[in-house]
Amino acid sequence: MLFKIKFLYLFAATFAVVTLSFTAVAQSGMTRQRQVSQATVSHNVSSLNEDPVIISLASEEDFEAPKSATLTTATTLTTATTATTRSNSSLLFRDMISAAIDDRLGARYSWGATGPSRFDCSGFVWSTFRSVGIDFERGSARTLWSRFAAPAPEENFKFGTLVFFSNLAHIGIVADEHGFYHASRHHGVVYAPFNDYWLSRIDGFRKVPLRAPLTTD
Repeated sequence: MLFKIKFLYLFAATFAVVTLSFTAVAQSGMTRQRQVSQATVSHNVSSLNEDPVIISLASEEDFEAPKSATLTTATTLTTATTATTRSNSSLLFRDMISAAIDDRLGARYSWGATGPSRFDCSGFVWSTFRSVGIDFERGSARTLWSRFAAPAPEENFKFGTLVFFSNLAHIGIVADEHGFYHASRHHGVVYAPFNDYWLSRIDGFRKVPLRAPLTTD
């Protein structure tokens, strides 16, 4: 009888151990499955059937650099084109004004005259500019002084600048720092040097705006 009781206790203990081991293994498997599932959700891991997501490693500066370089190149080309256009326009202006002045050299002086064979000082200036397509209202030296703006100081003795004398009673066209063209009362349309006589009578300078396009027609 004692032997049967010991056998029953031994069988029950063995069954309990086996049951606990099986339960532990099952729980361990379920726990690992939950951990893998949670990791998949939290890290948004793609399934094996999906294409991998490629994230660019280029910085914002890398994308902006080509655009900036293009803009810089475009700005440089625009600036160079503008400078070339201004240079060509300046040369054309000088050539055409020079030709117009040459056509009038030697013409006699006559008060109020605007050509073609007689001029007064303001008539000579107005006729010269008008002949190359730069038109403005005819006026006296004083009127032209008030109508046009002063040039930059470095342009005072630049070809084509207007120079005024004797309390705005006389006007001429600057040739360079050495002289100017004007319609003289005694000598007609001539070139005159900036000697002491004329330098002491200068009132100032004005620049005619190139409003109208210059043409060679």
